[in-house]
Amino acid sequence: MRSICTLFILSLLISCGSPSKKAMHVSGTIDGLRKGTLYLQKVQDSALVSIDSFKIEKDKPFSLGDDIDSAEIYYLYLEKEDGDSLNDRIQFFGEKGEITINTLLKTFDSSAQISGSENQVLLEEYQSMLKRFNDKSLDLVKAYLEEDSLSLEEREAKFSKESKNLLRRRYLFALNYANNHADKEVAAYIGAYEVNDANPKFLDSLYSKMSENVKNSTYGVELSTYLASLKEVKE
Repeated sequence: MRSICTLFILSLLISCGSPSKKAMHVSGTIDGLRKGTLYLQKVQDSALVSIDSFKIEKDKPFSLGDDIDSAEIYYLYLEKEDGDSLNDRIQFFGEKGEITINTLLKTFDSSAQISGSENQVLLEEYQSMLKRFNDKSLDLVKAYLEEDSLSLEEREAKFSKESKNLLRRRYLFALNYANNHADKEVAAYIGAYEVNDANPKFLDSLYSKMSENVKNSTYGVELSTYLASLKEVKE
């Protein structure tokens, strides 16, 4: 009887001392922050909810966590005591394991250095390319406003044609990027949220290339549900 009790106690100690296989641990520092509360947030049922929180004092490193099933978008929201609500949220692609986020108080969101998430690396690369398309779009607007050698009707026709071509290239890039990384949850995220109004046949093709693990992820299930709803409407 005594040996059974001993084994039971040991099993409890081992289970308590071992981190959950599903656990995501987020840690880091906010240089310059003297006092504030940091919240780990994600979207649930179309609402942004706080999963965990940590009170920070005098540049103290923070530690947050969530019991995560599959990689998905999370946010670090900083509630400061200076009344300034600008640049107070960092978006990142969370996944199982250790994630480190270091940043500065003055440029909280733009200075964030994030490591430990493969999907985050891919998301940052994707967003970097999207910025080029956004810059090109601004160039088109500028050219339209400054063009004085064409009539208004000709300018509008030219702007419309070039804008449509740019949008088409942007969608093709997004779809190709997702297809090239179909073994990662970022592909399902792009399909479900970035190009969900693309031709359904392209989304079907993307979904078919995804690994089973990605198909069963949060965004994989959302994309599957969305595609099913499109087929129901068509029928």
